[in-house]
Amino acid sequence: MKILALCGSLRRASMNAALLRAVARLAPAGSVVQLFIPGELPLFNPDLDTDMAWPPAVRRLRTAIDDCRAVLIASPEYAHGVTGVLKNALDWLVSFEGFVGKPVAIFNASPRSVHAAASLREILVTMSATLLTDACLDLPLRGTGPTEQGIIDTHGPAIRQALDRLIEGASQA
Repeated sequence: MKILALCGSLRRASMNAALLRAVARLAPAGSVVQLFIPGELPLFNPDLDTDMAWPPAVRRLRTAIDDCRAVLIASPEYAHGVTGVLKNALDWLVSFEGFVGKPVAIFNASPRSVHAAASLREILVTMSATLLTDACLDLPLRGTGPTEQGIIDTHGPAIRQALDRLIEGASQA
């Protein structure tokens, strides 16, 4: 099973990107987690939202969505909301039929990030994604730049359990 891991941070030392890379390392046999960092996406423009006009980065995102069975999103919170880069990526998927009904889980890397998670849930439901709440995970990652291995060592069992629920939910969808 292929899972698209969508990161809402562009930081080189992003906790969310490290978390998603750790998830990829914990994926069970037969599953692949593909990391997508949407930094190359142009700002959403409805005039470009046609098959013939899709910029290459948008085409890559939509192909990745079509090719996956589930989506996993990890993103920081900025000013009580989702990051601009994540919102922009989701805007490119609003009218994309391949996203409708797609099973989605949210991994939250900060216990203080509550407003963005609530906003993201609302956006995903509005976009007709299938939000797998049992597969969502809040982790108390703290400090500067936790390593993938540190995340695995500290939170591996919880991540595996949430990943298993995502895979199970996506299999039933």
